[in-house]
Amino acid sequence: MLSEGTSVLDERYALEAVVGRGGMADVYRATDTVLEREVAVKVLRTHAATDSERAHFREEAKLLAVLDHPNLVTILDAGLCDDVPYLVMDLVDGNSLAPFCHGSPIPGHRVARLGAELATVLSYVHARGIVHRDIKPSNILIDRDGSVRLADFGIARLHGDTSTRTAGGTTIGTAAYIAPEQVRGEPVTAASDIYSLGLVLLEALTGRRAYSGAPVEAAMARLHTAPLVPTSLPTGWPGLLTQMTDVDPARRPDADQAARTLRLLAREQPRPRYGDRASDGGSLRRRHADG
Repeated sequence: MLSEGTSVLDERYALEAVVGRGGMADVYRATDTVLEREVAVKVLRTHAATDSERAHFREEAKLLAVLDHPNLVTILDAGLCDDVPYLVMDLVDGNSLAPFCHGSPIPGHRVARLGAELATVLSYVHARGIVHRDIKPSNILIDRDGSVRLADFGIARLHGDTSTRTAGGTTIGTAAYIAPEQVRGEPVTAASDIYSLGLVLLEALTGRRAYSGAPVEAAMARLHTAPLVPTSLPTGWPGLLTQMTDVDPARRPDADQAARTLRLLAREQPRPRYGDRASDGGSLRRRHADG
């Protein structure tokens, strides 16, 4: 089993610290000793290497290989080492959105810019028939320069694929962010990603999750209760988030529509005065630097 330290994968990738953990794989910061550059290496855990998990891993590699967008994590290589699959991707030198979503709300103009980038990349992905199915803060990476990258296509599917559950009957996705139709086991479409993005943006603006608690409780709650969208949010946000998280997928905006609205909000939201430490547009970069 691979571990942190001086392990070298496939006689090429020198693995260093673990920078991310998912349900079935670990992501390492690593050095490509051939090209002498830093990369990220995602390695399937050996105890998770069932036929189903291997299939997810292969599917992620295939999907990423045909996608090329500045707001996506780029795949550089893939292979097997001691019968364990791995993916090599460009290294995002930053953090995920998750640490910034808990506690102090992120300023509206900053969330609008991040949201516009995410909606734009979702438009690109959806146009190619792919549904991500797991939009959440930990899958949204932010470079030190503030650029956004959407990561982890491990459970993404082509539009029209009706497989919404695992072999064990568990709904696929993360309970706090999945759309109502995912909870009900209905076909997942591009509109499901829009719902999840709406919950992420709401969390960033308020500093708290719309649906918390145990996974089953959080998932079932949205079947009976719409997310609370405060009317005190900056102008334009309550209407957009209410539309994005509508229980009816047909009433949600598509990714293009959401991106256009978010770009308008990014321009129209009031900016703080220079030097306002809590609200400056570079707050995410400063918070990362401050740990």
